[in-house]
Amino acid sequence: MQKGTINVQTENIFPIIKKFLYSDHEIFLRELVSNAVDATQKRRTLAKLGEIPAVEGHPQVEVVINEDASTLTIKDRGIGMTGEEIEKYINQIAFSGATEFLDKYQGEEAKTAIIGHFGLGFYSAFMVSERVDIISLSQREGSEAVKWSCDGSPEFTLEPATRDEAGTDIVLHIHEDSKEFLEEDRIAGILNKYCKFMPEEIVFGTKTIQQDDPSGEQDEDGNVKQVDVEVPNVINKTTPLWTRTPADLTDEDYAEFYRDLYPMNFEDPLFHIHLNVDYPFNLTGILYFPQLKKEMELRRDKIHLYSNQVFITDNVENIVPDFLTLLHGVIDSPDIPLNVSRSYLQEDANVKKISSHISKKVADKLASMFKQDREAFAAQWDDLRIFIEYGQLTDDKFMERSKKFLLFKDTTGACQTYEELIAAVGEVQKDKNGKIVLPYTSDAKAQHGFVQPAIERGYKVLVMEGPLAAHVLQKLEQEFSDIQFKRVDSDVVDALIETDEASTSALNEEQENALKPLIEGAFPNDQYKVKFVPMSPTAAPITITRSEFMRRMKEQQAVGGGGFQMFGSLPDSYDVAINANHPLAQKLLNASEDSEKLRIAKRAVDLARLSQGLLEGEELTAFIASGYEELA
Repeated sequence: MQKGTINVQTENIFPIIKKFLYSDHEIFLRELVSNAVDATQKRRTLAKLGEIPAVEGHPQVEVVINEDASTLTIKDRGIGMTGEEIEKYINQIAFSGATEFLDKYQGEEAKTAIIGHFGLGFYSAFMVSERVDIISLSQREGSEAVKWSCDGSPEFTLEPATRDEAGTDIVLHIHEDSKEFLEEDRIAGILNKYCKFMPEEIVFGTKTIQQDDPSGEQDEDGNVKQVDVEVPNVINKTTPLWTRTPADLTDEDYAEFYRDLYPMNFEDPLFHIHLNVDYPFNLTGILYFPQLKKEMELRRDKIHLYSNQVFITDNVENIVPDFLTLLHGVIDSPDIPLNVSRSYLQEDANVKKISSHISKKVADKLASMFKQDREAFAAQWDDLRIFIEYGQLTDDKFMERSKKFLLFKDTTGACQTYEELIAAVGEVQKDKNGKIVLPYTSDAKAQHGFVQPAIERGYKVLVMEGPLAAHVLQKLEQEFSDIQFKRVDSDVVDALIETDEASTSALNEEQENALKPLIEGAFPNDQYKVKFVPMSPTAAPITITRSEFMRRMKEQQAVGGGGFQMFGSLPDSYDVAINANHPLAQKLLNASEDSEKLRIAKRAVDLARLSQGLLEGEELTAFIASGYEELA
């Protein structure tokens, strides 16, 4: 038996691993199973090249729990190692990597830098083990089995062992404080998370299946009896959908894979994008567009990142553009640096290229859908809109690409491109400064009292709803400088689009001055700014609006961004338009008693506030009570 001391400048590697990787301690199983899969694949490759004998049987990676012995073993029938190779790859490279790590990294960054960056994957086993044994037999002709053993100190033993076939067993003697890793459910959960799509079969435990009775015994119907048989339980799919050729797949294949990824999602996605890039970087994957239903679910755990079919993380921040986190699916790339700090990820050239490419592929897919079946694309617009808007706000290149398929939906449900919209509104919606004004509603039902007069005026009213609307409107006005959006309730219909045409008022200046304080006094505070506007006699006598500028600023502030946080919370303010041509104005002027004038003014003001949801609490209770009194 050979004994030795590893040249590492620390008393014990075990506390190093514990210190820097404890928060990710379950990752040890991913690392060890990945190593076993690699060894199995190497054996297949060398056998195909004729360098070693052909692979017999069906090599699998096996994970075995022995609760009595407190061991967890990862077995493979891969390439195996000689004693010299164990000396080189285990004793020298890994432990020297530990020393380099200690010299180079300090603090929190080390937690994500240690594994993978210095070849320390194998030593993650010491996070949960008090001792680790390696029993290996190399495929090299004439090799003898060896056993390496270490308790995490710089001291190890290397001695002859017995093994029937080539391959490696990694035996973890689980530490007392890590007994959870001797529980079947815990190990099954880790394997399902990290190893679900690894390219070699991974066996954990057994499962019961039914098959024909070997004796051929028949039941009363003459059929061969079925018997229960225990077979190895393969926990992974070695050829996941993203590794296959799109031409060989059906829509049902993609739908089934989606259900496999997200078993708790009960709605099928709208469409998918199959990624397959081999230059200038390697990238495969499938992205699904879920049914958003006008909601923006900013969850960053719906896209799973793999490297060569090994699950890495479901936090793809900086790997895909922010707006793509609304999508679901899988991205697999060996060119993304693993287990490094986020700042390193942000600076990596391949990550930036991959992020940009994915954004382009998504834009190309949407453009293709629009071109091939515009009617179907328009029918899905309510789901697509939020995603596209988020992309426009956060990705300038996507904003430019989206102009090919950007649609504007109006209150009739019709969807038009920008060019079609401008041609449709023509001169009707052009203001005195030459800008085309586009009235819109954020809620056609709630704002019906403003929507209908605009439609009757001949205006096309767009539907611009959702949490991002205020930001999107500003972005679109920057991109299309010849338009201006105005919500229908931002002004009376006569003033939505400013023209040089003058309207005639039934009130002179003296009459307006007499009515103004009366109406102002009927409002509860000075947040309401009163003005007289000559309108149709059939229009409402009092209309309360909020200016487009102030309302949009408040909405942007509520969602975040827009640069308004520096001003603090913006106060509420309202514009009050008194219809100078409505009969109510003359009725107020002609009332003989001041008390009657006050009653009429208060009633009219309360009705205007009620129509905008501004009458509430004690005032609303009093208003309803007075209404019942009039009926009595």
